[in-house]
Amino acid sequence: MSQSQLANAQVPAQITLPVVAGQVGRLSQALMAMVLGAFVIGMVGFSHIDVVHNAAHDVRHSNAFPCH
Repeated sequence: MSQSQLANAQVPAQITLPVVAGQVGRLSQALMAMVLGAFVIGMVGFSHIDVVHNAAHDVRHSNAFPCH
């Protein structure tokens, strides 16, 4: 495209998605957040590797989240 064509090109101010697409997006984001949370709790929090477990433990305490 030439400079004049780029200058005259109209860009839509707002792109709207159908309501269904927005609901699917929110549902998939919520599902992925739950999966990530389950991974962090299940795999990192109960890890037998001391370094990984202690790192998760220290993060919980630094965020003022009681864990014991």
